[in-house]
Amino acid sequence: MPSIAICAADTDAARDADARLRARYPTVEPERADVIVALGGDGFMLQTLHRFMGHGRPVFGMNRGSVGFLLNEYAEDGLPERVARAAPVVLHPLRMQATTLDGQIHAAIAINEVALIRQQRQTAKIRITVDGIVRLDELSCDGVLVATPAGSTAYNLSAHGQIIPLRAGLLALTPISAFRPRRWRGALLSREARVGFDVLEADKRPVSATADNTEVRDVVHVEVAEAPDIGFTLLFDPEQNLEERILKEQFTP
Repeated sequence: MPSIAICAADTDAARDADARLRARYPTVEPERADVIVALGGDGFMLQTLHRFMGHGRPVFGMNRGSVGFLLNEYAEDGLPERVARAAPVVLHPLRMQATTLDGQIHAAIAINEVALIRQQRQTAKIRITVDGIVRLDELSCDGVLVATPAGSTAYNLSAHGQIIPLRAGLLALTPISAFRPRRWRGALLSREARVGFDVLEADKRPVSATADNTEVRDVVHVEVAEAPDIGFTLLFDPEQNLEERILKEQFTP
């Protein structure tokens, strides 16, 4: 059986599950573990993946939050056996590079999406390029985002973006409350595409850029591309793998 480390969110449900599992199973520190078991919701799963980025350890999540799209169902029985037979899914995140009004450059990694959002009451105005070619001279909107397949069912779906199967090799480019052009609903791009955003009238219409839980305010230019050199491994019960969940979402009324 694989050696297990347990990480729990700071909630009553997660802490209670942590105590119960530690009472039943031997655990080790994350640095010595074969597998990390994350207890919480989707947000905590993203935090765990970021925390252990570069360690190469797969993460088996169990839902102690609300939606739990990136996690398995919580159960205390047979945890080592479940972990041993779990199916791996490798996710490649997005790499964001954001330049701010004062000329500083900030880099961050996003497993779900990179989103640009207006900071004040005025509509944001954003120019969009793909692989160096201007595709939209000016998008007036509340914001715009680029989502991975794993993130396509999260904020992207709420913004009426397309759900993307894991193996489709695509990214979703989706506007958030587009005002002009009003009928533009976004685009599906190759996973190799490089997307650029130029914030127009940035001093008058400030915009922030967020990569998962990392926010950069007052951006003037943002570059987004997949990071093929980074891989996060999630483990799922074979009967509830992530690819099947994403497929089911496309048929949910």
